[in-house]
Amino acid sequence: MILVTGGAGYIGSHTTVVLQQAGYEVLVVDNLSNSEANVIDRIEKISGKRPAFEEMDLVDTAKVDALFTKYPIEGIIHFAASKAVGESVQKPLLYYRNNLQSLMNLLESMNKHGVKNIVFSSSCTVYGQPTEDNLPVTENAPVQVALSPYGNTKQVCEEILRDTIYAHENLQGVALRYFNPVGAHESALIGELPIGVPQNLMPFITQTAMGLRQGLKVFGGDYQTPDGTCIRDYIHVMDLAKAHLIALERFMKSNFKKRFEWFNLGTGTGSSVLEVIQSFEKMSGEQLAYEIVDRREGDIEQIWAETTIANEELGWTSELTLDDMTASAWKWEKYYNEVLKPQAEA
Repeated sequence: MILVTGGAGYIGSHTTVVLQQAGYEVLVVDNLSNSEANVIDRIEKISGKRPAFEEMDLVDTAKVDALFTKYPIEGIIHFAASKAVGESVQKPLLYYRNNLQSLMNLLESMNKHGVKNIVFSSSCTVYGQPTEDNLPVTENAPVQVALSPYGNTKQVCEEILRDTIYAHENLQGVALRYFNPVGAHESALIGELPIGVPQNLMPFITQTAMGLRQGLKVFGGDYQTPDGTCIRDYIHVMDLAKAHLIALERFMKSNFKKRFEWFNLGTGTGSSVLEVIQSFEKMSGEQLAYEIVDRREGDIEQIWAETTIANEELGWTSELTLDDMTASAWKWEKYYNEVLKPQAEA
């Protein structure tokens, strides 16, 4: 059985589907702080299997330990974390408590109960703002001072993971440093569903197009980029989900080279905020109302991945395009608001 923490959330739900379709039994643990319980029903509808589900907070040490006693866990994919850059600047203690304590509790219980394998959901934010010499970003690029508490928690969590694995020969794992996940499952039954005001670009775009937001704010138009807006490496969530399965099996089948490894997950192509908006307008047929406002604290100017190591060593490559991402995100947004939400409220 594979434990997927945060498995009712955006990336976790898509990864749960991929795991089940590959034949694994899955245990989803989620405190539902940024997700809905009925996501489990939709996962079952897609895959034909219902994952086991426990609603709990991984900051609770005793409950985490009891979880490992109750279930025959063989491996872990750890997504559960607070993840919004802007919010982390405003609420740093929340981010340090949630993100660090949950990982430490998992590692302690893994060591105690003989669970060897963990895939950690990391982020390209560990690289900070790369210099021109380090673009595109390779796995060997220096980890720089984080520009937000969120980014710092990912750096510190990687250090905790590395040090704990090196201290205990029975543990092994991988940190997947991914760039900017967007898009949704082709069924439109699961997708990105932030609680409250979206902190990420794509759901703000789709909610604006649905009329749920008055207008889209583009934070900063004076960056040193071709069109003045931030550049990111956007990756389809289904490509990302498949990478987690590949990484998990790499360790479960002992195909790894070191007990702690890390890989960049991106497309290798940077897209600006305005390019994402243009792709969305093309694929949806909708015109977006947006305005360029002041820069947002904590944002990185530009970053995209060098994917050679992930492609050749991990044996994974992204397949879906930016247009695929924006089209699937729009399909999900419409289906959620026109079908799923009214059903839930009925």
